[in-house]
Amino acid sequence: MGRRHRSPKKTHVPEYIEFLTKSQIALQLIDQSIADGITVKAWTFDENYGRDGHFLDELDRRKQAFVGEVPPTFHVWMSKPCVQQKPAQNTVGRQKNYPRLSKRDRVGKEVRNLATYSPAFRDQKPQRYRVRDSHKGPEVWDIQWHTCYRKTHDGKLVSEACPLIVATNVRTGEVKYFVSNRTPGCDGWTLRDLLRIAFGHWRVEACFREAKEELGWDHFECRGWICVHRHLIVTILTQLFCARVRHQLCHSEVVSDAER
Repeated sequence: MGRRHRSPKKTHVPEYIEFLTKSQIALQLIDQSIADGITVKAWTFDENYGRDGHFLDELDRRKQAFVGEVPPTFHVWMSKPCVQQKPAQNTVGRQKNYPRLSKRDRVGKEVRNLATYSPAFRDQKPQRYRVRDSHKGPEVWDIQWHTCYRKTHDGKLVSEACPLIVATNVRTGEVKYFVSNRTPGCDGWTLRDLLRIAFGHWRVEACFREAKEELGWDHFECRGWICVHRHLIVTILTQLFCARVRHQLCHSEVVSDAER
């Protein structure tokens, strides 16, 4: 007689769990943090969140400062576009929705093209910043920035003036693009403040990498809904314990051979 093979047990998601995108989950976590009395100077995120205009709008609506990376194809305007509030008196034909962007300003320019061809960046001398010290040595980036406007998904259609930051790695030539809702020189904000927040995202990536590679965060040998969450929590607590012990032994980010 042949052996009967049991089908693997599936992870049953509770019915009360609703599907949410990453951006929606992030907004929920931000709302929970605000409700718990947690305040931050500014939120930062990678381009997967930066490409979501609704996510940026919601941060603006909550009056939360942010400095986020955006993809090279992110569209902005270098000058404020015209928003038509009502149709011209002699307009005929199909009824259009208002307010609306003028035809010539319907779509902005990609940030990668602006960084290459716009006189605002082409004629601007980069400022060199030492962002951080890594195990490979200091990271130095050439920084350029200019005010811009991005498209919103509310009744205004156009955001307030915001900085577009173009950062080029001096050693590797890598280019990153950042957008913020705080402008250097206004309300006590400086370009160095924005860069420190924008490039602080590497700590989040290092945190996930250590949890997966060193602490087994991605070794899911369980399938139950509660078991999966228990595994996540235990891994996070383990990482917190290791981080505190390391901080007690060495306060600097770069560990010397003697300290190791």
